[in-house]
Amino acid sequence: MPEMPSKLAEIVDEFAAAPRDVVLEMLLEYSDSVPPLPPEYAGHEGMEQVPECQTAFFLRAEVTTEGTVRTMFDCPPEAPTTRAFAGILAEGLAGATPEQVLAVPDDLYQRMGLAQAISPLRVRGGTAILARLKRQLREQVS
Repeated sequence: MPEMPSKLAEIVDEFAAAPRDVVLEMLLEYSDSVPPLPPEYAGHEGMEQVPECQTAFFLRAEVTTEGTVRTMFDCPPEAPTTRAFAGILAEGLAGATPEQVLAVPDDLYQRMGLAQAISPLRVRGGTAILARLKRQLREQVS
């Protein structure tokens, strides 16, 4: 059975081991890790909006010809927490296979200890981002 990508597993372990009072700070550092959108997605063409997020959040997951997953996220800078989820996924899933991404546990953010640090609404948004990403990949691999 495939495991989640090792880079993402490292990030999860880092958060899980961190003292509660620095978790939010660590999370917000990832809001800068969201790569800019490729020009062909400038108008969110072909991207999916995540209505569970309180802010306008768009995503797209593609399986490349090399068999790895490419993720695109767009989220306004004024939503740093939600942007941080995208940053964690962008960094943690880079170069992963679809099987590895599909193996990411759905309760990822709870495992990271974020449920204590941020509002349930935000955790739900982050969980929805992951679920939609996985659904898009399933549709491409099936």
